[in-house]
Amino acid sequence: MASTKEILNRINSIQDTMKITRAMYMMSSMKLRKAKSKLEETLPFFEGTQKGIAENLVRMPNIRHIYFDNRVEDDQETIKKRGFVVFTGDKGMAGAYNHNAIKFALQRIGGLSKDEYKLFVVGETGRAFFINNGYNVDENFRYSANNPSMHRARVISEYLIDLYNREELDRIDIIYTKMLNSVTEETCVERLLPLKTHKFIKEQVQEIESDTEGTSKVATEMKEGTKHVHSINNYELEAFKEGGDSWYPFYPSLSSVLEHLVHNHFTAFIYGALVECSASEENARMMAMQSATDNAEAILRELSIEYNRVRQAQITQEITEVIGGAKALKKKKAKR
Repeated sequence: MASTKEILNRINSIQDTMKITRAMYMMSSMKLRKAKSKLEETLPFFEGTQKGIAENLVRMPNIRHIYFDNRVEDDQETIKKRGFVVFTGDKGMAGAYNHNAIKFALQRIGGLSKDEYKLFVVGETGRAFFINNGYNVDENFRYSANNPSMHRARVISEYLIDLYNREELDRIDIIYTKMLNSVTEETCVERLLPLKTHKFIKEQVQEIESDTEGTSKVATEMKEGTKHVHSINNYELEAFKEGGDSWYPFYPSLSSVLEHLVHNHFTAFIYGALVECSASEENARMMAMQSATDNAEAILRELSIEYNRVRQAQITQEITEVIGGAKALKKKKAKR
């Protein structure tokens, strides 16, 4: 059994640790509120770019552009090199947040040789793991996961889009963690380039069908594919077969409009992922610190009980020794 001094030292050590875990919990709580606020401000812009792309693709579903893929099945693709943008944290003590993101990334690159993929890792924890284990990581891609900003998202998106335009990457996927609620988080993957044309059209049809202002006729036209495209001079015009052609001008061209929308969509998605991952990391750290504090309190209760038992045993032993000494003195006096 440990001595009272050893138990007291352990109690003091756990109390000092609890001060740290409580402080980290409060810091993560403030950062989480800030990240949630940023995420709410980002959603309108992100949804707006998605809607803009979808509406234009509906009018030109067979567009031929480097940023769009008109094929329905993924197995028809011939991908030479894939790029995976993996979002992790800069530090640990966040539960399974970093582990889940790294594990998901390893599943996606499983079966691929180093020449068939390249990792673009945001966050020092994931970056250190992949580099130390010999994976193909872009050495020039070094970005922090803390304090996400739109400027950082623009720099990241321009760097990745430039690689895609130079045909160094044939496809770009993003792996990030989404916070579903205060308890549940989900690691997911999204395809950023090339965009799936049919996916955007399907989402737009569902949105129009759910509209209650009598626009179901447009949705029917989308399904039936009654659109065709004409090019006149510097304008790309679209006609809808609805008793007569209705013309929609795009300046300077529909391809240029879609290209700018894709750039904005890419940047918005990167920024949204940065903010989403920041919120997920802080939420995971809050839960980890709360769990650590609860466990520390449970250990303190057990140590307090153990300390009282040891102290009671020492007091009992001291009383027994005093009584035994008194009896010995009494016997010694009686002999004299």
